Formats: sequence, structure tokens, C-alpha cells
Amino acid sequence: MARRFKKDAPAYFDYKDVKTLQRFVDPYGRIEPASKTGLNARQQRQLAVAIKRARHLALLPFVAAG
Repeated sequence: MARRFKKDAPAYFDYKDVKTLQRFVDPYGRIEPASKTGLNARQQRQLAVAIKRARHLALLPFVAAG
């Protein structure tokens, strides 16, 4: 498994930073697992909360279009 995002991970995931959050969402709109992101458990939980908040505020889609 390739850990793609470990070195690029910010210290804090901001739900308003859509560009950063989109890197952790696959083309189908699903949150990438920790095995692919390379984040530790705490960072992965923070990422999931930030993505869910962004979805709730319509900054990110819940599912991919099409």
C-alpha cells in the first residue's frame, strides 16, 4: 500500500479548506482509509470530522456526480 499523503498532512484539518480536504476523498466521494493516507488514528478522526462538516455545509458533495 502506498501512503500518499503523510508528508503533506496539515497539523489541523479545517473544514473550510476544501482544496486540502478534496485530496483525502476518492473520486466516488468516499474518505480515503488511513492505510492509504498514512495518517495516525487521531489525524484520521480529525480528517473525517472536517470532511463531514464540510459536506453538511455543502462545501463538499456527499457523493460524486454521475
